[in-house]
Amino acid sequence: MPNIKSISDLQNYTEVLKETAEGAPVFLTENGRKKYVILDRKDYDKMQAAAALVLKLEEGERSAREQGWLPAEKVEMELE
Repeated sequence: MPNIKSISDLQNYTEVLKETAEGAPVFLTENGRKKYVILDRKDYDKMQAAAALVLKLEEGERSAREQGWLPAEKVEMELE
């Protein structure tokens, strides 16, 4: 179950930060609407790595569409 708090709970921010753990972000609301997320550093790093991977995959796919795909045999030879 998500941990949802009002932004006014940050007046006691040390308690809010204690509730933030890897895999368990704290969601903050402002005027009853979702506004912020507090993440554990490891979760943030994983998110950044996943986003970078997606960008590289998109770059590779775009390159393949524009310049053509390499046959599997050629890729295997280049990896050896």
